[in-house]
Amino acid sequence: MTASAAPAPTTAAGRLLALGRTEATLLLRNRTALFMAAAMPLVMMVALKGILDQQAATTPNLDLHANLVNGVAGLVLLFVVYYNLTTAYVARRGELVLKRLRTGEARDLEILGGTALPSVVLGLLECGLIGAVGAARLGLPSPVNPLLMALGLLLGTGLLIALAAATSAFTKTVETAGITTLPLLFLAQMGSGLLIPLETMPDGLATACRLLPTTPAFQLMRLGWFGTDGSDEPTGFLGSWLEALPHLGLGVLWLAAGVWAARRWFRWEPRR
Repeated sequence: MTASAAPAPTTAAGRLLALGRTEATLLLRNRTALFMAAAMPLVMMVALKGILDQQAATTPNLDLHANLVNGVAGLVLLFVVYYNLTTAYVARRGELVLKRLRTGEARDLEILGGTALPSVVLGLLECGLIGAVGAARLGLPSPVNPLLMALGLLLGTGLLIALAAATSAFTKTVETAGITTLPLLFLAQMGSGLLIPLETMPDGLATACRLLPTTPAFQLMRLGWFGTDGSDEPTGFLGSWLEALPHLGLGVLWLAAGVWAARRWFRWEPRR
């Protein structure tokens, strides 16, 4: 009698990709999520262009193109990663999917990462598309420090994943995610230089806004591309690293705080 073949061992990467494929299928079936991921950035780009045009009338030196590209990229990360991922965690928790996954081989980080994978990939692809279109149609210069841009993008993505996990703990249903995500969405849009450039704010308010959780990552992205965060004259590759140090330090602190909050409050099953 031939012995039955043992199941092939799985790896962390294999489990992560398998969870990601399943979540991607669910995302494609969710029309609301697809609208938020695909159409919302286009709507916000048109709205942001009008807002920046009005602000430029009172701020002659405002760099419209830099603020437009950076603002839209930030909005993409907020809606595609943070909002969509919060609803995904809440939906999978309510369906007891997360609870069942924990009884298998997948570790906690793999479950959270696999659920986040489609939203993260989609968000990064959209940011890359925005950058390519901005460079081609707006005549933007080549990035001063691509590494710094990528670092800001990764830092912001990691922070928003952690904040989505933490926010899901206070979100009872998918329908209430629009309420529980509103505080961060509002603060990030109004205070992190996305809808209202920091250089147009009074100095005291701008300083306070630079301390918000999402501001450091968005400022790093802008600094890496344009060599300035709007507060100083543009600098070169080496100078951009020096300018980035305060943003990097604060961004890492906020990332650590977000991870701590997610570990502290994330719930794997609904409350009885």
